[in-house]
Amino acid sequence: MSERTFVFLKPEAVARGLIGEILTRIERKGLYIAAMKLMQMSREQAEKLYEMHRGKKFYEELIKHVTSSPVLAVVVEGPNAIKVLRKLAGATDPTEAEAGTIRGDYALQVTPNVIHAADSQENASREIPIFFSQKEILSYRK
Repeated sequence: MSERTFVFLKPEAVARGLIGEILTRIERKGLYIAAMKLMQMSREQAEKLYEMHRGKKFYEELIKHVTSSPVLAVVVEGPNAIKVLRKLAGATDPTEAEAGTIRGDYALQVTPNVIHAADSQENASREIPIFFSQKEILSYRK
């Protein structure tokens, strides 16, 4: 069963030139890119994305970080896309992420941990419209 999910490459991934490497990992796993946008995330978008963390100690640091420079927003589709992408991304804390995962290989800290990946269908469905209109998302067979 194919499903759709949302990821974005955080400012450090863009600045470090990791876009191609990370997208290659996603595509080589068998998932496909349904929409992609290099953009400067607005504070409003960041607040909607991370609304569940409002009031937490790290919230302002997270909002400031993801709005600090360009990010790459991506809609990914494929069988079990959410679970597969979460496994590819690795643990949120890069010191706990396994080698071979995106965070395990490229991140050192929790907030600038290179990639955000929706953790459930509910969150993916909530996050995608923050960045993409329905007409910007393509469906096709590989």
